[in-house]
Amino acid sequence: MAAKTAKLHQEHLLIIEDDKGRRSVPLIEASYSIGRDQSCDIRLSSQFVSRRHAILNRRLQADGTSFYEIVDGDENGKRSVNGLLINGVKLQDQTNHSLQHGDEVVFGPQVFAIYQVRQRGVMPSASNDDPFDITLIDPAMMMGDFDESSPDE
Repeated sequence: MAAKTAKLHQEHLLIIEDDKGRRSVPLIEASYSIGRDQSCDIRLSSQFVSRRHAILNRRLQADGTSFYEIVDGDENGKRSVNGLLINGVKLQDQTNHSLQHGDEVVFGPQVFAIYQVRQRGVMPSASNDDPFDITLIDPAMMMGDFDESSPDE
């Protein structure tokens, strides 16, 4: 019987801090808009944040895992007014950055996000024809020595 290998399961999170406090946003979708506009997928509460400040896009790697790329600006390529600081470095010439676990993205004064990737191994479930699939039974159930009268009798 071949040994089963664990599949890698990833969870992507954006931990956001803005004028409303700190919150965790699980990243599930392929793309997100970020800004203070009501129509943004991830809303940031601060007047220092552009209405449509950035976009997150999920990208696949050759090994089947994924990561998110952050793009400064809106869907039309218009960059945000304040830009983005990634780990203390302002995005200058390029408008995008491939996020890695622990990256800090600053959108404006006291408005930032930390990108996290959590990985864990998940064992594939056993098929129904597994010869080692057993059900444990209480031995008392097999003896036939059940006293079916109530203890008060």
